[in-house]
Amino acid sequence: MPQHVVVATLAVWAVLVVATGIVLVLSARGSGDYRELIDRTASWWWMIGAFTFAIAANQIVAIVFLAIISYLALKEYLSLIPTRRIDRGLLLFAYLAVPIQYLWAGIDWYNMFLVFVPVWMFLLFPALMALRGETQNFLRAVGTLSWGLMLTVFCLSHLAMLLVSGEVHNPVAGGVGLLFFVVVLAQFNDVAQYVWGKLFGRHKVTPHVSPKKTWEGLIGGVLTTVAVATFVGPYLTPMDHAWSALAGGVIGVAGFLGDINISAVKRDLGVKDAGGLIPGHGGILDRVDSLTYAAPAFFHFFRYFFTP
Repeated sequence: MPQHVVVATLAVWAVLVVATGIVLVLSARGSGDYRELIDRTASWWWMIGAFTFAIAANQIVAIVFLAIISYLALKEYLSLIPTRRIDRGLLLFAYLAVPIQYLWAGIDWYNMFLVFVPVWMFLLFPALMALRGETQNFLRAVGTLSWGLMLTVFCLSHLAMLLVSGEVHNPVAGGVGLLFFVVVLAQFNDVAQYVWGKLFGRHKVTPHVSPKKTWEGLIGGVLTTVAVATFVGPYLTPMDHAWSALAGGVIGVAGFLGDINISAVKRDLGVKDAGGLIPGHGGILDRVDSLTYAAPAFFHFFRYFFTP
């Protein structure tokens, strides 16, 4: 890893150690139920450990790791949505789209990366469904499958594309620096919005979609993310402080939109979590919900302003 990323990674681990110590102290006092907080903190050790291993190994390992995240998110999504019996055989094509999409990212074939899911897979599924001759709930089946593929495969695969293309366009810390910047800031934004909302939240943003989301939490979280981005941006990316602040705002707002988007899906389906793989957090889709918007938003922001 680039030296700047090593230092930033150590800083993240230091923050996690401090957070774990605070949780243990609160739990030892016995003044409340901290079971969920303990589970969340323990899960963060596993998640940060896996992410650190992936980016520390090599680019291929990192891309495979990100592809697995996409696969698990897609699997959770497909397990939640209503699926017609006649279409279940087509789900194989949805799963095959994961390695193919990440292959385009891995070889930095931007044009194919950009159209494979939104164009070719989007056209393939309704064609195959129509050929099977079942018209009942056809529109719902096409829409839910195509939308899920866009969200869990196309959107999240921007992380891999950022990793690969960043090797050329980020002289400061390479593609790993860009990946680290967007992933850590998006996750930090989630935590910051939660904390600000808990401390000062009064006015609901979307009471029928995500009742716990407040304007105080949103604004406080985004501003905190902007502040952190301003500080670490020049250290991990070719952006100066002003551009880093703007990028932090993009990630903060996009992360919030991704979060409430998945919340709307879960509320529509009547479930609390997309899965139970991560104790205290729910499923993979619950954890990467903010990245479904933040990853493509930051990728195209960076590509437009910082690549020739």
